[in-house]
Parts: sequence; structure tokens; C-alpha cells
Amino acid sequence: MKHLVLFITLLFSMQINGQTNKLHQFTATTIDSKVFDFESLKGKKVLIVNTASECALTPQFKKLQELYEEFGGDNFEIIGFPCNDFGEQEPADNVEIAEFCTTKYGVTFQMMEKISIKGENPHPIYKWLTSSNENGTLDAKVTWNFQKFMIDENGEVVDFIPPIKSAKSDRIINWLNEK
Repeated sequence: MKHLVLFITLLFSMQINGQTNKLHQFTATTIDSKVFDFESLKGKKVLIVNTASECALTPQFKKLQELYEEFGGDNFEIIGFPCNDFGEQEPADNVEIAEFCTTKYGVTFQMMEKISIKGENPHPIYKWLTSSNENGTLDAKVTWNFQKFMIDENGEVVDFIPPIKSAKSDRIINWLNEK
């Protein structure tokens, strides 16, 4: 009986810990090679997007920038993660990606270094975003470039928006307008 109680206590503790993982526990490297601590985003809604510069969906950078200009700042941030995992549509290096984003689309939101999302070694943030065992909320396979993940002010995954949907979709705008 003592072992059973210990086992149940341990199991319950693991479930609680699994549900308390938050975005704020992570760090990542920015596109200009600086460490970015996601703890700095506490109290803000965050949209995380995997990007690619040679994709049919690449013009979504324009809508992402518009969204950032309208809502970004004290209460909202966009974080872009370039990735070459989907159709090899991000072959450039970090310097070229940064130049492309700023020159072609005027991107001012935070871009991170190029990462891997699929395969044996996904970036820890994407491992967390896509697994309910990690984030305590949902399972979400990234299907293509420009999939958008919505994270609330507490650092918890709220939802995701498929790649084909605009960053200015009703779901994202309504979420940003929620108090």
C-alpha cells in the first residue's frame, strides 16, 4: 500500500509538472546571434511563426508586420523562426534571411536564428509547442511554413493557426482583442 501511495503521488506530481511548462522557461538565439530569454515576454501575448523566404506563403510576412505594427509592444510580440524543413524553402543563412526580411517586408518583430522543427532534433520550443506532454494543452503537428502558435500572457499555448490562414485572421484578431 505504501508503494502504491508513493507511485500515485509521483504520477500526480509528474502530471502537474508537465502542465506547468511555459514559454518563459526557454531561451533561443536571435538571428543576429544574441541570446533571447523568453522570460522577458511574461505578461504578453506571443505569436510564434515558422518562416521561409522562398515559399508561396512568404508574403505572409507583410500581414505579420502589419499585425505587429497594430498590436505589438507592451502587450504583444511576434517571434519568427526561419526553418528549412518544409520543401527546403529557406536555404539562406541567418544574415541573408535578416536582410531579406527587413529589405523586402520591413520586418521589425523579433526573428530568431534558423532552426529545425522536424526530425530527430527539433528546437526545444517547437518540441514544447507541438506536444501536449510538454505544453499541457494541445498536440499540433507543424504541417508547413507559416504555422502560427498563440501563447497567452502566462506563457501557455492557447491555439494554433494553420499555415494557409492569414496572421490577420479573425481568430488571431479576436484573441488579441480579448482582455
